[in-house]
Amino acid sequence: MRRVRTVGARLPGWLSGRLGVRGPAPLEDEAGHRHATWLELFLDIIFVYALAAVVARLGTDSTPSVGGILAVSGLFVVVQWAWMGQVYYDTRFDPDDLPHRLLVLVALVGAGTMTLGVDEVPESALLPVGYLIVRGVLLLLYLRARPASPIARTVISVYLVGFGLGWLIWLVSLAVPIALRPALWVVAMAIELATPWVGRRRLEQWPVDNRHLPERIGQFTIIVLGSALANLLFAVPDHPRPHMILTAGLAFVVPAAVWWVYTTFVTTNLSTTRLRAGQAYTYLHIPLSGALLLLGWSLGQTVRLVDSGASRLPLELRLLLAASVVVWVLCGLGLFTLATRPSASRLAITAYAVISVSLIGATVREARLLLLLLAPAIVGYAVLLNRRLTAVREEWDRQTEG
Repeated sequence: MRRVRTVGARLPGWLSGRLGVRGPAPLEDEAGHRHATWLELFLDIIFVYALAAVVARLGTDSTPSVGGILAVSGLFVVVQWAWMGQVYYDTRFDPDDLPHRLLVLVALVGAGTMTLGVDEVPESALLPVGYLIVRGVLLLLYLRARPASPIARTVISVYLVGFGLGWLIWLVSLAVPIALRPALWVVAMAIELATPWVGRRRLEQWPVDNRHLPERIGQFTIIVLGSALANLLFAVPDHPRPHMILTAGLAFVVPAAVWWVYTTFVTTNLSTTRLRAGQAYTYLHIPLSGALLLLGWSLGQTVRLVDSGASRLPLELRLLLAASVVVWVLCGLGLFTLATRPSASRLAITAYAVISVSLIGATVREARLLLLLLAPAIVGYAVLLNRRLTAVREEWDRQTEG
């Protein structure tokens, strides 16, 4: 995948010199692989707080409502989509000149505005205003990059039309009654999410960077896992008693196993074989990451209930905990399928995880017993899947050498 420099207007040389900004820095390592820039990582910071604000909407009620879960899931999609838009731009264009830096800093202000508005949606206008800023900057970046090449114009036209229409609907939502805003947001997001699929033939003319995109999405997944661990950590009381240390330790095993499996998948480079324009890979990570966010909240609530002396977990919490793991497992199967057709053993491993976790969540009401059964079940899944992933990678290597 060939990246190009943007060719829009640049600041005068004397101004760049006074600001102490040199020309675009090289973004590739010695092997020619594109890695995340310091600016990209700086932008990630605000999304750490945005995710914390989203999951905080669930509060401390251990019996979450369906409406509350759907609201949090919708807000998560908005936040992740705002982040992904910048990632897709960066994976096709070299973004390290001064105008780009300034525009991304404006986008960071927008992301901060979104974060502040999450708690008061839909009454507050901060969320839509922040989203308009983030996506408006993205549209400006694409307009600036459009003259780069004929293929750039072909690809960018898809984004300008679809994302531009979504942006206008978000703007209109500011002028309608508060009760109607969420409906317009759903329509706008549906249009934006559909845009890469509708225009996929044009987008596939310029495939995404098969190293940079998985790396960036993996970094976001780690941020989500960090949020899950934070929910778990903050649920542990000060000076915990031995039984609470054991409870927290069992709960920690679950995200640790998730991390282990995901790391193995990424490091085997199975994700780089059939990315094309990246739609399937990216979209599978939306429910996957959302499930991990809800998983962290569910584990935190479980630990809090144990600390409060509750002997049994509400059915709603148990079902949410099990559903989060099941969604993560099924998304993992989907990612695996993008690389190669799943074998009978791979399907059996998935079935084992789905069935065991579902049975534990539906039937085990005692908190510590649930964690005591859930932790080894997920560790068993992680061990089996890691062995399978390693075997597939070794088989591919042998075929390549042959």
